[in-house]
Amino acid sequence: MRRGFISATVAVITILGMSWVDVEGQSPAARYRTAWGDPDLQGMWTNSTITPLERPGTLAGREFLTEDEASALDQAETVRADQRTTRNTTADVDGAYNQFWWERGKTLPTRRTSLVVDPADGRIPALTPEGQKRAAAVAQATRNLARGPEDRNLAERCLTRGAPKLPGGYNNNVHILQTPQYVAILQEMIHEVRVIPLDGRPHLSDGVGQWMGDSRGRWEGDTLVVDITNYHDLVMFNSYNCCRGAGRNLHIVERYRRTAGDTIDYQFTVEDPTTFTKRFAIALPLMATKGPLYEYACHEGNYGMVGILSGARAQEKAAVSTDGSK
Repeated sequence: MRRGFISATVAVITILGMSWVDVEGQSPAARYRTAWGDPDLQGMWTNSTITPLERPGTLAGREFLTEDEASALDQAETVRADQRTTRNTTADVDGAYNQFWWERGKTLPTRRTSLVVDPADGRIPALTPEGQKRAAAVAQATRNLARGPEDRNLAERCLTRGAPKLPGGYNNNVHILQTPQYVAILQEMIHEVRVIPLDGRPHLSDGVGQWMGDSRGRWEGDTLVVDITNYHDLVMFNSYNCCRGAGRNLHIVERYRRTAGDTIDYQFTVEDPTTFTKRFAIALPLMATKGPLYEYACHEGNYGMVGILSGARAQEKAAVSTDGSK
């Protein structure tokens, strides 16, 4: 399922940055160049995958699957996605009715056993004492019935899915566009756009926090390096963010390098000393996908929130006994 829209800003960038120069006999990163000579990352890409974020205990010590293991997992996912079972009403709704809506992807061409590539165990580092408190606060907020929209996570409120966004069940596509001065990354989910300046300007002042952080880019050879700071502290309540529990002090460094006509090697490092005991890195290749992207009609005030809050009130009512006690 493909949803998203292209803003006027991105539309202008599309006009300015469509062409590339393909020089035969060179590496993919060198072959794909924009008309002005920068590495060309433009196009529509997906990070859909069934590779888990962290390495399962059953695969401890193994960085990669064998080809046969990866093929078997991909086949099992295909079979599972094609299954139709008889379910009750609640399960049917919880399961999004059927598998038509899902695009979970495969095990990625790397056959890694986890998206986390550093530390070597494929696991997100332990939380600091402060990080544990933050995680407990998030867990408590999710357990409680919502009194209002502010008590639900940012994704449900259609505010943001964050950046970098981890792959989910669908809408895992991005559209990358370039000019000599900017790179724009349109995120299909909640139609968020990052317009990343390449002119060396400083980050925003410390007092300004943003849902997707403040991105500043530069070229290091054939690699686009994007430094992200200035996150809003409430991103800790974003269930789709790269580093759940992290907030104001989150610092991300992304690296994009085209390794083939249909592949971008995308990795990012995560650092938040208030949340994690040490930094970690995630590798998430971007694979070319066909467009176009269509509008993902998620907006604050969406009727889904009305349903969520009405359900919470119904649960409260059901929990009250006839004598008024709970």
